[in-house]
Amino acid sequence: MTLPRTNEFIPPPECPVFEPSWEEFDDPFAFISKIRPIAERTGICKIRPPQGWQPPFACDVDRLRFTPRIQRLNELEAQTRVKLNFLDQIAKFWELQGCSLKIPHVERKSLDLYQLYKLVIEEGSFDMVCRERKWTQIALKMGFAPGKAVGSHLRAHYERILYPYYLFKTGTNLLSSQKPTLTNDTKDKVYKSHDLPQRQSVQPAETSSIARRAKRSKISLKGRCFKSEQEEECKNRPNLRRRMGSYVAKLETVKRLPVQVKQEPTEVESMPNGEKSKVEQYMCLVCGGGGDEDKLLLCDGCDDSYHIFCLIPPLHDVPKGDWRCPKCLAQECGKPQVAFGFEQAPREYTLRSFGDMADSFKSDYFNMPVHMVPTELVEKEFWRLVSTIEEDVTVEYGADIASKDFGSGFPVRNGLFKVMSDEEHYLRCGWNLNNMPVLDASVLTHITADICGMKLPWLYVGMCFSSFCWHIEDHWSYSVNYLHWGEPKTWYGVPGFAAEQLEAVMKKLAPELFESQPDLLHQLVTIMNPNVLMEHGVPIYRTNQCAGEFVITFPRAYHSGFNQGFNFAEAVNFCTVDWIPLGRQCVEHYRSLNRYCVFSHDEMVCNVAAKADSLELEMASAIQRDMSVMIQEEKELREIAYKLGVWHSQQVDYEEQPDEERQCCKCRTTCYLSAITCPCSPGQLVCLHHLQDLCSCNPNRYTLNYKYTVGKLNQMFKTLAVRAESYSDWASKVNIILKADQDNKSDLEELRTLIVEAETMMYPEMDLLLHLRQTVQNAEKSALMAQQLLNGKRQTRYRSGGGKSQKHLTVEELSLFVQQLYDLPCTIRQAPFLKALLSHVRQFQEQSSDLMAVEMPSSSALQAVLDEGSGLEVELPELDVLRQRLEQARWVEAVQQASKEPTSLSLERMRKLIDQGVGLEPHACVEKTMANLQELLTVCEHCEEKAQSILMARPRQNLETLEAVLLEVNSIQAYLPNCLQLQESVIRAREWIQEAEALQLGGRIPVLSSLNDLILKAKGIPVLLTPLARLESLVSEVQAWKESAAKMFLLKYSSFSLLEVLCPRCETGCQKSKSKRVRDVPPAVKKNGIKLSSLGDVEMALSESKDTALAMATLCEVRLKELETLNVLRTTNNAKFLSKNGLAPTVCLCHTVPAGPMLQCELCHDAYHSGCVPGYQDTQAGQPWLCPLCSRSEKPPLDKVLPLLASLQRIRVRLPEGDALRFMIERTVRWQHRVQQVSPFTQQFNEKMRTLSENPSPSLDDSNGCFCMHHSCIPLSVLSPELEELLVEGLLLQVTLPELQHLYQGLLSRFFPSHHALQSSEHDHQYHIAQDSSVIYKTLPQGKVQELELQKVSEKLEKNPKRHLEKDITDEHDRDTVKKPKKKKSRINQERTHEKRTISSSGLSSDPPFSEDSEEDWSVCSAKRCQQPEGNEVNWVQCDGSCNQWFHQICVGVSAEQAENEDYICTNCLVK
Repeated sequence: MTLPRTNEFIPPPECPVFEPSWEEFDDPFAFISKIRPIAERTGICKIRPPQGWQPPFACDVDRLRFTPRIQRLNELEAQTRVKLNFLDQIAKFWELQGCSLKIPHVERKSLDLYQLYKLVIEEGSFDMVCRERKWTQIALKMGFAPGKAVGSHLRAHYERILYPYYLFKTGTNLLSSQKPTLTNDTKDKVYKSHDLPQRQSVQPAETSSIARRAKRSKISLKGRCFKSEQEEECKNRPNLRRRMGSYVAKLETVKRLPVQVKQEPTEVESMPNGEKSKVEQYMCLVCGGGGDEDKLLLCDGCDDSYHIFCLIPPLHDVPKGDWRCPKCLAQECGKPQVAFGFEQAPREYTLRSFGDMADSFKSDYFNMPVHMVPTELVEKEFWRLVSTIEEDVTVEYGADIASKDFGSGFPVRNGLFKVMSDEEHYLRCGWNLNNMPVLDASVLTHITADICGMKLPWLYVGMCFSSFCWHIEDHWSYSVNYLHWGEPKTWYGVPGFAAEQLEAVMKKLAPELFESQPDLLHQLVTIMNPNVLMEHGVPIYRTNQCAGEFVITFPRAYHSGFNQGFNFAEAVNFCTVDWIPLGRQCVEHYRSLNRYCVFSHDEMVCNVAAKADSLELEMASAIQRDMSVMIQEEKELREIAYKLGVWHSQQVDYEEQPDEERQCCKCRTTCYLSAITCPCSPGQLVCLHHLQDLCSCNPNRYTLNYKYTVGKLNQMFKTLAVRAESYSDWASKVNIILKADQDNKSDLEELRTLIVEAETMMYPEMDLLLHLRQTVQNAEKSALMAQQLLNGKRQTRYRSGGGKSQKHLTVEELSLFVQQLYDLPCTIRQAPFLKALLSHVRQFQEQSSDLMAVEMPSSSALQAVLDEGSGLEVELPELDVLRQRLEQARWVEAVQQASKEPTSLSLERMRKLIDQGVGLEPHACVEKTMANLQELLTVCEHCEEKAQSILMARPRQNLETLEAVLLEVNSIQAYLPNCLQLQESVIRAREWIQEAEALQLGGRIPVLSSLNDLILKAKGIPVLLTPLARLESLVSEVQAWKESAAKMFLLKYSSFSLLEVLCPRCETGCQKSKSKRVRDVPPAVKKNGIKLSSLGDVEMALSESKDTALAMATLCEVRLKELETLNVLRTTNNAKFLSKNGLAPTVCLCHTVPAGPMLQCELCHDAYHSGCVPGYQDTQAGQPWLCPLCSRSEKPPLDKVLPLLASLQRIRVRLPEGDALRFMIERTVRWQHRVQQVSPFTQQFNEKMRTLSENPSPSLDDSNGCFCMHHSCIPLSVLSPELEELLVEGLLLQVTLPELQHLYQGLLSRFFPSHHALQSSEHDHQYHIAQDSSVIYKTLPQGKVQELELQKVSEKLEKNPKRHLEKDITDEHDRDTVKKPKKKKSRINQERTHEKRTISSSGLSSDPPFSEDSEEDWSVCSAKRCQQPEGNEVNWVQCDGSCNQWFHQICVGVSAEQAENEDYICTNCLVK
């Protein structure tokens, strides 16, 4: 809110505004009586009629012509007028001296000469101020800024302009050295006198200087009013005040001030006959000489002569213009001020022409349309203009226009304005200002004369800035003002009790005005700024009266205001019964001011008393009380007159005399009951109060003129008392009850009894009865509400928004309600109970206050007090505070609880708590907790951001940096995910470093898989790990080694991996049988070792092995499995061509029957079409041919492989390929050693070869000629098991060995001395296979599986010794006690322990000592040549013939698929 500028007008508070209902509006005086207790506190009030009340405007606009008053705004304000009067006197003083006054400027503003003059007088005098050097203080008091040497300027201006006037006023002579010169600055503007006394409503004397006044008054202001040259003559007739608007006091005799003139002795010769010569007529009255005629001055006032050098002070030159001598100057300046009044405008206006002028003035002044000028702007500008002397703004106001001449704005009966039928009710309406003064309830109706302005309305036509000054209504009566149409009228009012205060303040601030015009405030010519009055403690209220609104002023309420623009208003007075005692006080006040009365108060009282029989009881009672005072005073005054000697008396009918003829010549009071006259002063009389002021005659010559005798007055009083007596008794009882104290109150029933009595006696509805009814009604309502409160019920209140809501009483309302119950003039039964409730409320408030004094009470204590307060059924402001404090306490406790559980105090929860805390009301504890929480959140967010930046940093931070950050974070009691992740990363980094160090602990060689896992694990740790680079380098070297090894061993476009090539074959080629073919093995028999059924198992086993020895043992086991698998495969492939069932076998990669030239693999003995195996021609003669499945690698020479192993040993990293390469080299060396051991038996070998040559084995060539073996392998029948195993293992080696070549060529040369030719067919893969009588096929019924029994092969196998490794059977008893299950199903034996084989490093040059520790349980296989298979899983099959015996699938040549899908019949059951 911006502060107002200095001296800017601040509007006073608004007065009350009432909006009566139609029912209330129906009776004006009843409604005014109802609102009087409230409205009279502000002096004025505004009433808005009900919507729809719009009386027609009945004034005759065409006939209405009026002459307005001229108002110069800066002359209206009291303090401004005082300044203007003072400046006029100064200007006149210097004008008579032949000089013109110019207002000097100090600090770029006009100097306030009046204020300067007053301040110097207050400080003592000019000499004292100069002597004590107080000019700087005076400058500060005048509002000048300090430090600018303004005091010296003020002294110079005072000494030049004001000091001579001061000396003249005091009658002091100037020193002869001083010169009366008035030098002015050329920049100063000449002051133009306002001539206030010459511009009043009184016509000036003919001797006045008309030309001079006309010269200044004929100033035309466009759109404004004009100064008048002719003014009406003021006649001393009191009743003219109402028509002229002001009354000018009678001029008193002018008192001349003594003027000291220098006296010198002169001798003048007297002429005969008493005549003087012409020379004597022009002689200086000071020196008596007539010389120096050029220096002789003639006074323009009296024609006296003075030398310019004889004057005190002397003059240098003859002044220009008029000049007055000291005697005339003293006479002119000593004249008293003439009473101020408004002058009339020089022209007459119609309503339309005045409106055009008013609108033009306002629009030109504000430079905007009249309807767009804000009322606030007009108000501030008005009070600015009335307070300045630099700006002269003149307006006109059509005030006090008699409605009887031009018609009222309201319609009247028998008037010229004819109303419509639907508007006739406005003729009778009490708010019609023509009806209101003469209503039955108005005392003025008993005044016979028509008083303009009181009984007859006055009309007011206003324009912008036209004002009505501070005044009270005549006889302190009520007034009502109605604005018919136009722009608003701004009102200011002062309550009646502050009337004397306002008068005292105005007399204090402008005493000069009241000295010449004591009844100034009764003349309606002076205003004073409301802000100034309010600064002195005067209560003032304001309102803006708009069109269609009433403004009521109450008795003795000063009011003033101005018009916002062109408007039309109407006003009248009225007096109610409550005014009667105030009216008598007003007459006494007028008597003290010697002010005339508009009507005789005693006459009005007597007129009312004469109609006692028809009076209302309230009126009769009020008149009775007033008449009692009047009669008592009249008796006392008549007794005093009688004692003084006034014995003559006569009865006079004063009603027949005009008011002017019966006014007291002393106090101007209108006499009615009595008056004193004297024969010496005909036409004059005095009231009994001023008996001694009539004349100087003896009182016994006086005559008492009376209207009624004292007896007649008593008789009138008794008649009135009879009418009012019964009512007075009843009223006395009512008053006693209504004014009873707390201990003497009556019951409510007694008040009801008084109402019944009033209704029985048919007393009229007067104020007392209405007050009694209202009291009873209020008591009943209070009792009902009290009972509802005690019952827990609540009144339903309606809010201004139209919504319906229930609301409890507030504590103040409850307290006021309890006080209201005890303030009622009767007792209420529920009052003590409500007082107890109020006591509980007070106790609750004390508890709440004590609880609120604690910095932060617990939520439980707050909840308990809150529950107690909620049950009181009272609206307690503490409840909201308690709820707020409860929310605060719960929030603080939630923060404290979260701080105690750091694991749950996440950033999100902190933010949520902060968001919850932001919505709470401010509190020290909350703010402290909020600050701590926000600080914790800031620290946590910083730590989280720092941790995240470290985790996401590239390059990664070292472990020391992370540990340093963790030291900072560990002290924070909160859940920080990034920090926890950072902590976890540090832990994982430490563990990783320990693992990395453990890999090489004790000189151990790490495994590649461990390195890869460690490196992979390191990639997930956001920490800079120093050993990681070294490990990655090792892995890179290993990868390079694997690439070089792959280039050495792998074939081009090979599908085999390096490990698959270097490692022995581990695929069994057999699947599990279905459930009925699988033989159950007891759990005790199953092995618990690692399965080596696939390359992945082997690789896993090698990776998990702790050292090389265990890896070698694993590979030895795989080697044995490889030999077993290959043996089964070779037997199965050989058996294909020995089948005797007539069905052709499927061979080759294309899975078709043999045809044309066929190739037989030396290793697997499977046959292939020569057309399906490209590149077989590249096989050199004498070289073993291997099929694509058996040919796995390039088989580099051994001397190239050994450096590869040496380079791996230098890397010092174990990997499955390295172990496989090492095992392959060791296996190669062992095989070479075995080949060397076979050499001594060459002779035996040759003899066996010769025997086999003499008895050749059956050929695999087709006898029918469908296919032939282009390349066949060495038959198994010619080889001993040792040679066969030696040859097979040599072919399995993935290196090229000369020993293998020599062995194979030797066997080939002895077994195949000549080669068979291969016969080709025209259609490849479409040959018919003839049935071979040497192979037996048996087709089993019902889709059973065909079982192939190779009899010849069986016989040969029976002759050969069983091939197996020696095994140590630890538990012979367990093996013998193993029982075969009775049901037909497959069985799987599993190893429970893993065989450990150790190979010494010296085994490269000799046979390795294979030590096998077996805890395996062996079951009995029924095959004649059981191969005793080993491994984690051994597949069994049961004979479907008559024997039901169990066989190893590998021993009888049955695959897992055949055992699952087909029936198996052993050889014995098949032969049978």
